Amino acid sequence: MMTHREAAAAMTDILGLRWSPVAVKFISAGEPAPDLEAPSPRRFCQVLMEARRGEKRLLTPDNVSCPAVAAALGFRPLPDKLASGEMLAGFGIFASAEAGRRTIESIPRLDHGKYAAVALLPLGEVGADCTPDVVIVEALPEQLMWLALASVHDTGGRLEFSTAVLQATCVDAAILPFLTGRPNATLGCYGCREATDLSDEESVIGIPGPMLARVVTSLKQLAAKALPRVREKATYRHLQGKAEGACDSQSPGG
Repeated sequence: MMTHREAAAAMTDILGLRWSPVAVKFISAGEPAPDLEAPSPRRFCQVLMEARRGEKRLLTPDNVSCPAVAAALGFRPLPDKLASGEMLAGFGIFASAEAGRRTIESIPRLDHGKYAAVALLPLGEVGADCTPDVVIVEALPEQLMWLALASVHDTGGRLEFSTAVLQATCVDAAILPFLTGRPNATLGCYGCREATDLSDEESVIGIPGPMLARVVTSLKQLAAKALPRVREKATYRHLQGKAEGACDSQSPGG
């Protein structure tokens, strides 16, 4: 059986990831919380950033600083100004409070009070006795493409990604894959791009934890042929060679 450390190493080595894949675990109310650091107030996207750098973090109702995240995790109700869309319009994210309200109403959330905390840590640090609920990867689109393909490599079919371009890491990459059991990718959002070091070139994907071993196995199979062929760009280089040859033949004295 593949360990979490082996899975993280395979994903990192095959894709050339800059950051560690992050394991996300939702801790049910009444369940003992893992012995992880609960830092000073943070947003979900910020503890995700710290976890991909190697830290182990716990986000609770007491240290979550983003009201939208607190509501999405079922920790606290939405503040009125956020629920009405007024806050989003005030930030210039949506053109009107009504547009913001419709977007907020479309956001899936965990049941209020069902979970007491969420743990985020490097995938390679997860013990054999724990299955992550979701594995999140923040990386370049080409790298995320291979993970998406690996998720349907043995079944075929199409993937459909959902985003409101709002709450990209907490909802799009964590809660949606957890609730639906399907991978979900996102382009990022105002919050995670403003509050973390997520670069302009990077995006995010969340993979349901129970799918991890199958995805990594498929990723290894893709790495045997398809992935290196694409990265070599032989067809493109051939096209460029033909174009250069045509230019040479038309040059004076050619």
